[in-house]
Amino acid sequence: MRKVLGLVVSICLIVPLTLLLAQQYNLSGTWEMTTQSPRGEMKSELEIKQEGTKITVTMKTQRGDITGEGKVEGNKVEWTITRQTPRGEFTTTYKGEIKDKDHMAGEAEMGQFGSIQWSATRKS
Repeated sequence: MRKVLGLVVSICLIVPLTLLLAQQYNLSGTWEMTTQSPRGEMKSELEIKQEGTKITVTMKTQRGDITGEGKVEGNKVEWTITRQTPRGEFTTTYKGEIKDKDHMAGEAEMGQFGSIQWSATRKS
């Protein structure tokens, strides 16, 4: 009887924890992104559309709109954008952690140019 009770208690503790860790966030909406680079702080707007785990991100910057694709897995988010510049193609991969439904942050890898920190807050 003690073994059965112990098993029931374990299941009651593990199942909610597993569900919490597997929580899927919906990032669809408008976000304000802040990046920190050696040139200082920059702000831009993100429009995210999510279908399941797939996301499409449109970044609205001073240089125009850039669209990329990525994914959400649990509390992890990642997307890649590629932009044409006078020097050729420039790819940036954003990887981060979703803190809660309205906040996320991480690092953007910019190939030979290194990486920068970013954070985003939901606007709507």
